[in-house]
Amino acid sequence: MIEKRKTSIIDVAKRAGVSTATVSRVINGNGGYSKETEEKVIRTIKECGFTPNVNAIGLRTNRSQSVGVIVPDITNEFFAKIIHNLDIFFLKYKYSLLISDSNEDYDVEDMHIKNLIEKNVDGIIYISGQNEIKNIGNVQNIPVVYIDRAPRNAEVLILSDNENGGYLATKELLEKGCRRIMFLRDLRYASTIRSRKAGFIKALEEYQIPYDDKMEISCFPEYKNAKETMERLLNAKGCFFDGIFATNDMMALGCINVLKKEGYRVPEDVKVVGFDNVSLSEFSSPPITTITQDTSQLALCAGKTILRMIQNKEIKEKKTIIPVSLEIRSSS
Repeated sequence: MIEKRKTSIIDVAKRAGVSTATVSRVINGNGGYSKETEEKVIRTIKECGFTPNVNAIGLRTNRSQSVGVIVPDITNEFFAKIIHNLDIFFLKYKYSLLISDSNEDYDVEDMHIKNLIEKNVDGIIYISGQNEIKNIGNVQNIPVVYIDRAPRNAEVLILSDNENGGYLATKELLEKGCRRIMFLRDLRYASTIRSRKAGFIKALEEYQIPYDDKMEISCFPEYKNAKETMERLLNAKGCFFDGIFATNDMMALGCINVLKKEGYRVPEDVKVVGFDNVSLSEFSSPPITTITQDTSQLALCAGKTILRMIQNKEIKEKKTIIPVSLEIRSSS
């Protein structure tokens, strides 16, 4: 049986009526050809059933056509949405994503960075749990874009407007009559939480309400720990607050369920606002008022930026802030 010969780049070039160099430039997206030529080459590639050898391309260009993504918790819906949108974006450019879950562990983060470098990724999109990390962009000569969180020494940042989110959340509670607002925050106090606190204080100042550190309560950013924290507070002090701003929706949900169990009405007795607008916030009872982060824009901006850095193009804006919005529901 005679094996059918595979289509080569030479076959594509002959059929398209261009040089092999032009076909190669189109495949690698290097430019130097017209839009008409690009469309003709791509159409011919499809007609011939030609599949470029990614490994060979990588050897010629010193690129792996892959981008590493490090997230703190892959099971968290907010981070999962970012990964989903990044995957859709990079698929168009024939890039693969290598996803790493740090589990909010600094040592694990460092291990993932080392592994991604060894895999010769072209760039890294990094959501770091660390407040200050080494500038791996300079040390390893790999482009790095930091998103969501802003550790010190990070050069290129893409962030949600967390301060305005904290302001909008607190202002919603204040406008609805709350004057004793608890700030229930993530125990780890990342840059996102510090910014949300700044927005919280800004809104209080507008209403001439002094910040009281006794109204700031910390716990792990999860349903179970928020629930336990709320139970402990109510047992020890009773309901000393009329509003809660929780720095994520799962914490807000934990608070609401404990309040209802103890006979308090939401929002009549206590109003609650969360952050992130995860799916459960819409379907809880009552549905949770929350701050929406634009995960699609975060991912799109990160994708475009890392591609420009991989192509050695200038990045004019080193820090990009993505707007957030208030989603008003029944909990406030």
